[in-house]
Amino acid sequence: MAKITLMASINDELELLERHIKMLRTLRENEPMGIIRLSEHLKIPQHKIRYSLRMLEKEALIKPTPEGAMTTPEAERFIFELDEAIADAIAHLKRIRRAVRESL
Repeated sequence: MAKITLMASINDELELLERHIKMLRTLRENEPMGIIRLSEHLKIPQHKIRYSLRMLEKEALIKPTPEGAMTTPEAERFIFELDEAIADAIAHLKRIRRAVRESL
């Protein structure tokens, strides 16, 4: 199947979101954790861990400590809201898929 350029950036963003969620879950279960330990645990290169940690900290979902990153209370709220946003996105994708199929 040919790669559709219009979908490539969406797929990249979804993969990044998935990585962030995996990191939040891992941190909640094992906090505090540093870059090396997160990288080993998740089998994700350290440079990607570092980037995700910066993004999660920017959103106030984690906080750095001398022992490693820890989740904040906002992380729990984010996960709940993300679940609702994903449900909305699925409904939207279903509408798009119907439109595509109607165009065939």
